[in-house]
Amino acid sequence: MSTTNTTTQRIETLQEKIQQLENQKKLLLQKQRADERKARTRRLIQRGAILESLIPNAGELTNEQIKSVLERTVGSSYGRKIIDSVAAQNRVSGQRPPEPTAQGTD
Repeated sequence: MSTTNTTTQRIETLQEKIQQLENQKKLLLQKQRADERKARTRRLIQRGAILESLIPNAGELTNEQIKSVLERTVGSSYGRKIIDSVAAQNRVSGQRPPEPTAQGTD
């Protein structure tokens, strides 16, 4: 009988460890998602600041007007060539371009 008790206790101990590890995994995944959201928010803010610094009187334009400006410039054949060129450079170098600095200049 002592072998059965020892085996049962060991199983219970292992189940507790499994539960603890699953909880740790859950917490780590939550932290990872939170970090990803923070990074995205930071990137959006930085890129919005860059955009406002490049478009004259951007603060006076509505979101729809900003969207229209971007659609016309990025959607043009010249704009697409520039974007494709930058994307190709990134693929060749095999790395992401550096994130812009807080001032929006890099």
